[in-house]
Amino acid sequence: MNSVLSPKAISPLNQLGIVVSLAAIILALASESHALRNERYSRNRNSQHAERQMDRLRNVMLPLLRVTDHRLPREDIRVSVVEDPAINAASAGDGQYYVTTGLLNEANDDQLRGVLAHEIAHEDLGHPAKAQVVGVGVGLSVALLEKLFPGSGAVTPITGNLISNSYSRPLELEADRHAVTLLRRAGYSKQTMTNTLSWLMRRNGDSGGGILATHPATSERIKALQLLR
Repeated sequence: MNSVLSPKAISPLNQLGIVVSLAAIILALASESHALRNERYSRNRNSQHAERQMDRLRNVMLPLLRVTDHRLPREDIRVSVVEDPAINAASAGDGQYYVTTGLLNEANDDQLRGVLAHEIAHEDLGHPAKAQVVGVGVGLSVALLEKLFPGSGAVTPITGNLISNSYSRPLELEADRHAVTLLRRAGYSKQTMTNTLSWLMRRNGDSGGGILATHPATSERIKALQLLR
């Protein structure tokens, strides 16, 4: 026969078992709540960091974009941050720019300004879209290649040839010179670009651009800028 369970009907052992069970449930709930709070905190912190980085990019890029010869409407400018430790950036044409987290984390504002002035110069000069991958003395990373050329991991030699054939030493030097022009129009000296290249050379050596064999050596680019009046 069924009966209502009263406190008197519960043995001390059973009472202990109930207390232990309740304690386990409370601990589990507390642990889950703590995990959720940590997850929310991590998401919020990442979101705030990403927002700060985008604010930084806007502050660095907008003064340069305002003084280009072929100014695009602000709403047409799109900047994507690529999760990659390599120091890299790229212009994909039509106002689309890519910047790696490696560049954002390692570069100070002046160095970031020099790198992006070079990329904005490529776009402003009308150099081939989709083939303008960083020309500041660093090699391409796989993640950035994949962003610009989806599926490139399976055709790396083809992609490498495509990019190499789309670039030339004159184009790189021309972009450097125009970057200096943009920097000066925005109120910065040519030293910004020279210092950026010197920083990259210290970080990466006097490379000709890694797989981008048509890039001039970084020291050559610095010398060319030093000759500018």
